[in-house]
Amino acid sequence: MGALLSIPLLGVGGLAATLATSCLSGLAFFCTSTAASAFFKRCNCQSSIATRIGFSLIFLLACLAAWLSLTPFWMHKIEQWSYNYVKMHCADRDRCYGVLAVHRITFALAFFHGLIGLSLIGVRDSRTPRADIQNGWWGPKLLLWVALTALTFFIPNGFFIFWANYIALFLASAFILVGLVLLVDFAHTWSETCLQNWEETESDWWKYTLLGSTLGLYAVTITVTGLLYAYFAPSGCGLNQFFISVNLALVVILTVLCIHPVVQEVSSRSGLAQSSMVAAYCTYLIASALMNRDDAHSNPMTRGRGGTAKTTTVVIGAAFTFLAIAYSTSRAATQSSALVGKRRAQLNAASSYPSASSSYGAYAYGPLATRGDSIDGNLANAESGGSADAITSQPTRKDSLRIQALMAAVEAGSLPASALDEEDEDEDDASSSIFEGTSGSRNENDDEGHGTRYTYAFFHLIFDIAACYVAMLLTDWRFVKLAKETLPIDDAPGGAPIVFIGRSPTAMWMRVVSSWLCIAIYTWSLIAPVLLPDRFGLD
Repeated sequence: MGALLSIPLLGVGGLAATLATSCLSGLAFFCTSTAASAFFKRCNCQSSIATRIGFSLIFLLACLAAWLSLTPFWMHKIEQWSYNYVKMHCADRDRCYGVLAVHRITFALAFFHGLIGLSLIGVRDSRTPRADIQNGWWGPKLLLWVALTALTFFIPNGFFIFWANYIALFLASAFILVGLVLLVDFAHTWSETCLQNWEETESDWWKYTLLGSTLGLYAVTITVTGLLYAYFAPSGCGLNQFFISVNLALVVILTVLCIHPVVQEVSSRSGLAQSSMVAAYCTYLIASALMNRDDAHSNPMTRGRGGTAKTTTVVIGAAFTFLAIAYSTSRAATQSSALVGKRRAQLNAASSYPSASSSYGAYAYGPLATRGDSIDGNLANAESGGSADAITSQPTRKDSLRIQALMAAVEAGSLPASALDEEDEDEDDASSSIFEGTSGSRNENDDEGHGTRYTYAFFHLIFDIAACYVAMLLTDWRFVKLAKETLPIDDAPGGAPIVFIGRSPTAMWMRVVSSWLCIAIYTWSLIAPVLLPDRFGLD
C-alpha cells in the first residue's frame, strides 16, 4: 500500500523520499485498517449489515477512482506513473488512457470479489472459520484490493482491450437483467409499504405519494419517448424509429396487462407502480442505446450537440448510479426469493420438513421465503388453534428452521433428546472460539451463528457483474481497438501502438436486446400465474 501511494513521487524526491513516503503511507494504511476493523467490531449493528456496508464502501471508492481516471489530469498522471509500460498513441486525444484505466480499476474490483467469492463457496454460518474472510480481515482485504488495482497497470493493453470489448460487455448486460428483478422487487416493496402505511395511519399522504410516484414515472417515460422521436428519429432513420416505436408499444401492452382482471385475480400484487418502473427503466435503456449509435445523421451526440446537457446528465447520473449500484448489489445478494421465486422455496420446505410444517407452520417458510409467506397459513393456524400474530422482533435461536426440525424429530422419536444437547454444545464451542474478541466475550452483534442471512458467494458474484456495468457506464459503452502498426516514440522502445476509441453497434444492440428481455421477463411474471397457477401462483 505504501509503495502504491508513493508512485506519484517516484523520480521527484529520489530514493530517500520514496522510502519515507512508503513508510508513512504504509503506517497510515494500517492505522486506517485498524480503525476500520474497530469500527465494524464496535458499531451497534448486526455483523451481516456491517459487512455489506463495508463492501459497499469499497465499491464506491473504486467507482470514484475509475471516474476520476477519465479526467485529463489523471490521464497524464497515469501515463507518467506507468513508466511508459502502457505507452500508446491515442487516435482520439488521450482518451484511451482514461478508458483503459477505468477497465483496469473495475477489473481489479471484479477480480477482488471473485477471489473472495470462490473462497467462501459452501459457507453456511459464521461459525465456519472461512466466514472470517467475509466478516473480518478488513485490513488485509483493503491491502489486497489496492495491490490488485496497482498490478493491473502493469498488464499489457491487449488484455484489457479484449476484456472491455467482450467480457465486460457481456457481464454488464447480465447486470441489466438483474437490475430489472431488483427494480420490480423494489416496486412491490414500495407499493406495499405505501398501502400499509395508508391503512394504518389513514393519512392521504401515503396514497398521494404512491399515486404521484407512479404518474411521475409514466410522465418521464412519455417525455423521454417524445424527446427521442424529436432528436433521434429524423427522416431516414428507420432503425431508430423502429426501436422507439417498439418500446412504446411494449410499454402500452405492459400497462394494460398489469391491470387486466385475469392477471389481478391471480396476482393482486401486480399493478401500475411496478409497470411504471419497468417502463421507465426500459425506455432509459433504449435512449442509452440510441446515444451510442455511430451515425451522425441519427445521433446528434456525435455532431457535438447537447454538450452541456450531456455533461450535467453524466454528473447526476453517475452520482446516482454509484449509490444505486451499491444498494442493489447488497439487495440482490440478500433477496434470493426475488430472483428464484417464493412458491418453489415453500414447496421445498414442505417436502423437506413435513413435521415442522404442521407443528410449526409459522416457521415453515424455506430458506428463500420472506417473512409472512407460509405454505398454508390458514391451515397451519387452524391445526394449531392459534392466530397469525405479527412478528415484531428478530428470530431467536429456537425460531430457526433447523432447531424446529430437530424438535419435531425428537417428538416423533426419530432422534434422541441428546441431539438438542449437541446443538447447545456446538453453540458453546462457537461462543468460545469464533465469536470471542480481544476481551474474550461473545460478539452479541453476530446474527449468523446458525445460518447466514445471504449467500456469500452469490453476494460477490453480483459485485462482479456490477463492476463491469460501471466500467461500461463510465466509458459510454465505447469499444477499444488496437491497430497493428505502431508509432516510433523516443521514450518507448519498439514504438507505441495506435489505439482507437469509438462507438460500437454491438454495445447498442446489447442494450436494445436487454430492454426487450426485461419486458419479456416482466411479462412472463404477469402471465405465468395465469397459465401455470400450480407452479407460479403467489397469492
